[in-house]
Amino acid sequence: MGDWWATFKQSRYFPASVLVVILSAGAGLFAGSYTYAMASPTPHHLPVAVVGVTAETVRGKAFVAGLEKSLEASLVLRFYPTYAEARQAIEEQRVFAVFVVRGADVNMDVSSASGASVAQLLTEESPKVATRVGVRLTVRDVKPLQRADPRGLAIFYITLAAVIIGFTGAAQLSANAADLNAGERIAFTALYAALGAFAIVAIVDWLLGALDLPVPESWLILALTMFTTGMVFTMFNTFLGRWAMLPTWGLMVLLGNPSSGGAVSWPLLPSPLGAIGRWLPPGASVNAQHTAVYFRGHQSLMPFLVLGAWALASCVVFLIWRRRHPGGRPRDHE
Repeated sequence: MGDWWATFKQSRYFPASVLVVILSAGAGLFAGSYTYAMASPTPHHLPVAVVGVTAETVRGKAFVAGLEKSLEASLVLRFYPTYAEARQAIEEQRVFAVFVVRGADVNMDVSSASGASVAQLLTEESPKVATRVGVRLTVRDVKPLQRADPRGLAIFYITLAAVIIGFTGAAQLSANAADLNAGERIAFTALYAALGAFAIVAIVDWLLGALDLPVPESWLILALTMFTTGMVFTMFNTFLGRWAMLPTWGLMVLLGNPSSGGAVSWPLLPSPLGAIGRWLPPGASVNAQHTAVYFRGHQSLMPFLVLGAWALASCVVFLIWRRRHPGGRPRDHE
């Protein structure tokens, strides 16, 4: 048995067999991660704004309690003295809807741009609850999605493209440009990130008209995303060689993309994914792009800090241990 195993490990069939096992497991994990995150989205804690003390009337309480029961979730009520302040909270993405309760009348303003899946859920469930508790409900969408993107998925798709091309580009550099030194490898990663991001913007906005993008900001976000994921692969490639795609794919695709909030808004994600998604490059990229497109003037620094931290850490690790990279060259050639 021992001799057979030793012979098998030295044969050309061993890496192929390992790949068969890995790819089989990867197929199941890939399907499972996306199904877990997206198949049956359920709200957990949904922040909403409430205007005025009239929200604490009997009918107001009955409506909120009925909506929580219908959604099987807890509404996080944030009270604002004026409607203008509540709308500002939507613009700053601190709440997903505004409730204005006046006796038996409830006005509910949803924001599809804040989360299409959340707005759809509220729009579907609220009229049923209003009928049960005897409330006259008025619903309107105060922050709709762009007409060419009615489901709000275009940002998720362009981010997915940036993430995958980012690390597959680094893999191709490793395989086909092995003679690059460390500085050159980082420079070429930045170059294809900048050009690839421009291509995404040009095709999605100018050619297809699928999204009206703020070109400089969207270009920067996509380029930073591609560079970050490329350098994350390069970092793993430094230590794991040909197996670097495994942790990169796991981190970016199996974990990062389903938890990014791009396809399913974060209040509807399973709690673990909702908590970690914004700290991974795909989630940070979706957050920054989403704000750039729909909430201009309210951009947060945090997504850029997350992407920058991943990029910087990956570059530093790669530079320190660059001799271990498959493309590392003797010092006198650098």
